[in-house]
Amino acid sequence: MPRIRLSTFAGTAAVLALLAVPALSEPRAPAPKETSAMSANQFTSIDGKPLDLTHLGAKAILVVNTASKCGFTPQYKGLEELYQAKKGEGLVIVGVPSNDFGAQEPGTEAEVKTFCEINYGVTFPLTRKYAVTGADKHPFYAAAVGALGDDAQPKWNFHKVLIKGDGTPLKAYPSKVKPDDAGLQADIEAALKG
Repeated sequence: MPRIRLSTFAGTAAVLALLAVPALSEPRAPAPKETSAMSANQFTSIDGKPLDLTHLGAKAILVVNTASKCGFTPQYKGLEELYQAKKGEGLVIVGVPSNDFGAQEPGTEAEVKTFCEINYGVTFPLTRKYAVTGADKHPFYAAAVGALGDDAQPKWNFHKVLIKGDGTPLKAYPSKVKPDDAGLQADIEAALKG
C-alpha cells in the first residue's frame, strides 16, 4: 500500500474545503438598504396625514426632535419666531416629537399638539411621535447620520438637522444651539439662497 504524506493530505483537504465554499472567493452583493431616500423623507403628521419633506415646497427645512417637558422646551418659541420670519423665503420647520430622552414627551399626539399651540403658538408642521435613536429610529435619522456622521444623531431633545428642500442633509446642531444662534441663522440663509 502506498504511503501518503501527511502534509500532502492536509494540503489536499484545505483545497477541497475552499472549493466547497465558493462564496468565500466570490464577491457578495451589498445587503439591500432598509432606508431608501424616499422613506427617509416620509413622516406622518401629528394629525395623521402623510407628510413628505420633499413635497413641502421649501428651499430649506429644519427638522427638530422635540419634547414638551424638557429644559429646552422653551426653544419652541424661538422656532416659531424663526418660522414666521423665514417661511416667506422658503424655510419650513418640522417638529418631530419624541419620548426617547428622559421620557419627556409622554403625552398623546393630541396632547402634544394642544400643548404646542396653547403654550408657544406653534404653527409649523409637527409629526406624530417617533423614535429618533436606537433600532426603531425613523429612517430620516439613519439617512442623516449616513450623510453627516455622528453629529446628526440626536443625543437629546431639540437636536436640529438642516436639510435642502429636496431632502439632502446639510448640517446638524446639538440641542444647546438655539433658533436665534448666529451660525444656524447663517446656514439657513445660505440654504435659502441655494
